[in-house]
Amino acid sequence: MAEENSGVPELWDEYQWERFLQQQDRKTEQYFELFEKYQDHPDRDEIIAREMGWSASEDEDEEEEEGESDWIEVVDEDDDASEEEDEDAAEFEELQHSEVYMQSMELNRRVFTLVEDRDTLKDHPVAVELATRVAICGAKLAAALCGDDLSEVGMTIAYLKRGLKAANDALGAAFRLHEAGMIDADDLESITSLLFPIRECIVDMMGEYRAELRRRRGEG
Repeated sequence: MAEENSGVPELWDEYQWERFLQQQDRKTEQYFELFEKYQDHPDRDEIIAREMGWSASEDEDEEEEEGESDWIEVVDEDDDASEEEDEDAAEFEELQHSEVYMQSMELNRRVFTLVEDRDTLKDHPVAVELATRVAICGAKLAAALCGDDLSEVGMTIAYLKRGLKAANDALGAAFRLHEAGMIDADDLESITSLLFPIRECIVDMMGEYRAELRRRRGEG
């Protein structure tokens, strides 16, 4: 992600980050498909590594490096765990100060409770879609809001776009459930009263981050 020979980090835009995230999604999907296919095979790990394109030499180098650093890891294990816990706590505290993220968590709670409390909704595909998309929206918001001082503005925008898509999908699922008579007007209002503000806030944040990216690129 650095400009060749310039020594200056390249600022990826949202489209470059989106392509990168899509590639990671495909790799993840490929891995789980292979794992499911070969999970009972005695040579599962080797087959998956070959299919994923992970070279044996890279694996051997990694194993050698891990072996050389085992004694260091044993000594530092407690310190590393403590640092990770501190970082997680700091990120969680940061998210707690975000109104839109807390709204997404309240929305997730409402939808989860609604689906779990009603037998007609538990296994209904549209209700499952609603719950899943609401959860994804919150996860993408968390990823966008935990950036390091706007260091990767394009990545933040890409995550916000994914959060917006999830919110739109959830909204569509909620209206379909209402049209089908699966939820009443009060249920729909309880969902949309949070979904609409979340969508509006995401759109506003995307505009602000896009303006910041243009400023950093000297585009006015």
